[in-house]
Amino acid sequence: MNTSNDAGFTGSIPEIYERYLVPMLFEPYAQDLARRVAAANPSRVLEIAAGTGAVTRAMADALPGQVEIVATDLNQAMLDCAAKLGTHRQVTWQQADATQLPFDDTRFDLVVCQFGVMFFPDKTRAFSEARRVLRRGGALIFNVWDRIEENEFADSVSAALGTLFAVDPPRFLPRVPYGYFDPAVVARDLADGGFDTPPRIETIAKRSRTASAEAAAYAFCQGTPLRGEIEARPGTTLDDATAACAAAIRERFGGNAIEGKLQAHVAVAQR
Repeated sequence: MNTSNDAGFTGSIPEIYERYLVPMLFEPYAQDLARRVAAANPSRVLEIAAGTGAVTRAMADALPGQVEIVATDLNQAMLDCAAKLGTHRQVTWQQADATQLPFDDTRFDLVVCQFGVMFFPDKTRAFSEARRVLRRGGALIFNVWDRIEENEFADSVSAALGTLFAVDPPRFLPRVPYGYFDPAVVARDLADGGFDTPPRIETIAKRSRTASAEAAAYAFCQGTPLRGEIEARPGTTLDDATAACAAAIRERFGGNAIEGKLQAHVAVAQR
């Protein structure tokens, strides 16, 4: 199993991700995180694994103009997409590795991360870095997906690919974005990263909506690193695999204006 490209959001992926995945999966939870951030009344906020900026834009709308927002991501292509979309107010966009943050100790009131923790190869190190740059009394606020069975479109795609590639199915979805779902594991990793107070973890269900089964399949198969796993397998093209996933989603949810269940955990770890 080659997991070296699990965080490879490059090439055409950032644009597909922003156009299809953000409205389908991320915007509802971005608004939830932005409300939590605003309620904390911070002066300086660091976002890690900002992606194409769904939470960044939500925070820019929710926070007063004088609040400093620094948005970072490991992938420059994702950050370039986010910066191009921009916000109505000043945001500092900066490439950064969450496990080696280029910021001084105790600089920020909040560290925020939307569906990025799952991609960190060393989660304890990333949590330790988040704690280091937080002031005393500050907080790390982040969310992670619940198990894939609670996220219906992703589950349908994973099952369809399992049938299509029966001998060696692509496992990116259950392994990475939907693989860090156990609150006990999250709490343990936070403790190992230096957060002494047990985190508050809340499970939130929402609805995922998109224009068609084809749009949902295209989003997952061609707008995430799952694309590389499909392309690496012989016998079926990326387009054929996408079509097979669309057929599976259409059978379960219908063809047009479809919706399915989303479920995620939101964690708040106090410094």
